[in-house]
Amino acid sequence: MIRSMTGFASRSRDDAGERVSVTLKSVNHRFLDVALKMPASAAAVESQARALVQQRLTRGRVEVSLAIESTAVPPREVRLDEALLESIARAIGAARARGLVTGEFTVSDALRLPQVLEIRAGTSDADAPPALRELVELTMRDALDALVVMRETEGRFLARDLETRLATIEALVADLERQAREGQAGLETRLRERLATLPPELTGDPAAVAQEIVRFVARSDIDEEVVRLRGHLEHWRALAGGPEPCGRKLDFLVQEMNREINTIGSKIEGPRASEAVIAAKTELERIREQVQNVE
Repeated sequence: MIRSMTGFASRSRDDAGERVSVTLKSVNHRFLDVALKMPASAAAVESQARALVQQRLTRGRVEVSLAIESTAVPPREVRLDEALLESIARAIGAARARGLVTGEFTVSDALRLPQVLEIRAGTSDADAPPALRELVELTMRDALDALVVMRETEGRFLARDLETRLATIEALVADLERQAREGQAGLETRLRERLATLPPELTGDPAAVAQEIVRFVARSDIDEEVVRLRGHLEHWRALAGGPEPCGRKLDFLVQEMNREINTIGSKIEGPRASEAVIAAKTELERIREQVQNVE
């Protein structure tokens, strides 16, 4: 399957007073590189988020931004410093006995005293509760589904462009094959004409000369390269139509096709052969650039 490595997705879910938001961005990369951005409070679900990405994607640099927000009123803890309150009460009692203060020491008085009463958010366990882990997983799966859809949509555009370029390569290979046969026939004709102009004492054994001509002409034969090239094109289409990501394999096939074209260029005879070889190499370079976007 041809699937792009670039994409974007953002999803959120709310449940049981918690909101999880996930944003995914992916770009080209030779391998799978996952970069996670999340608050320290979400560190317990980091490995879970990374594993989910690795299950769905095989290549690309993927930036994962995960945020966890509490939508419910957080629990509170009330801390009363009893030792400090007792010390204050004793001090006030002593002052009252000496006539320095009057009246009773009330709760309102205690609440106005700094550091006696502290109200703070309740502490939670270091590990994320199962409900939060499940919410993270569901939100990550939603975002990954959307990212994969976007990468597949872009992949279809890539596939159409690549197929057009493959058809151009096929046409150039057919043209090279025809030119090679014409070039071989022309080379053999030129060799025989030149041998015919030699004096009889220099022509040697006619059978040996004919065999040498055939051997020389065979050096420009490109049938093996053409067969391999067509095999690579057939393999390409099988990979592109299969269910698995194939970017690395397609990149390898482009290298192999380029090698065959180079060999053809060094062997082929014909006045227009070099023009067709250059056109094929140019098209293969464009294919190679596009394949860098394929997962």
